[in-house]
Amino acid sequence: MSNKAYILLADGFEVIEALATIDVMQRAGVEYVRVAVGNTLSVKSSHGIVECRADILLSDADLSDGAALILPGGNPGYINLGADERVRAWVARYYTEGRLVAAICGAPTVLAISGVARGSKITCHSSVREQMSEYNVVGGNVVEEGNLITGAGAGVSVEFALAVVARLVDEQTLARIKKGMEVA
Repeated sequence: MSNKAYILLADGFEVIEALATIDVMQRAGVEYVRVAVGNTLSVKSSHGIVECRADILLSDADLSDGAALILPGGNPGYINLGADERVRAWVARYYTEGRLVAAICGAPTVLAISGVARGSKITCHSSVREQMSEYNVVGGNVVEEGNLITGAGAGVSVEFALAVVARLVDEQTLARIKKGMEVA
């Protein structure tokens, strides 16, 4: 089974949501690719404190070999993700094909814009709840339903990342990562 993950980075991404997920995937030995949604490999964070260098531009990427598609939030990062028709197409394809789609903070709005997972149980940032009326917003830190994982926001980034990685590695690897990170 492929455990390759693509993490989509748009200008305005939330630092901790993207980097915690990348960090946990790195620790777990998950193959991941940082994909820039804009026109440059250099992607700026929402607060301008971090600039992340992506591995590839979305315009040059073929994401068809991945097991997971990860959407960090951040403002305006999640808005920039949702505005890109290629992002919406990949989200719809991954979800429809039963591959993992993981979105945190404001990024669950990309699901709605992409027309997928309507009626699913999710969580999201309180600032976008009104946009998620076609979903069963149950709240909580991290919600998993089928091939969908959603996270509430920056404060639960590590919990979200561990939920994603749990779908991509074996139990022993997950246990080793949690122990190394001092996570119960």
